Amino acid sequence: MSAMIRVEVVYALPQRHERLELQLPEGATVRQAIEASGLLDKYPDIELDRRNKLGIYAKLVKADTELRDRDRVEIYRPLIADPKAVRKKRADEGKVMKKGGGSAEEDG
Repeated sequence: MSAMIRVEVVYALPQRHERLELQLPEGATVRQAIEASGLLDKYPDIELDRRNKLGIYAKLVKADTELRDRDRVEIYRPLIADPKAVRKKRADEGKVMKKGGGSAEEDG
């Protein structure tokens, strides 16, 4: 009998998140953990090979990455807007940002 590892699979949605703990055989991959979690059935919008990026503790990985005991597999949703484009648009509109994210003009 092969050794087992414990991993978490996490998928964050705008209003809540899913977090599942699994036991898998040693040598299991990120893809196998996600498939075993049942999240692909529950959220058909997850597309491992095209749309969603994957990570282990916030470090991007490929679906065939082998897992280690106590890894946390993260499924990332695609960005709605490019952060660089949003900052550029704000700059083009002449809005100066203050520390904390609000408009500097609001302080005056």
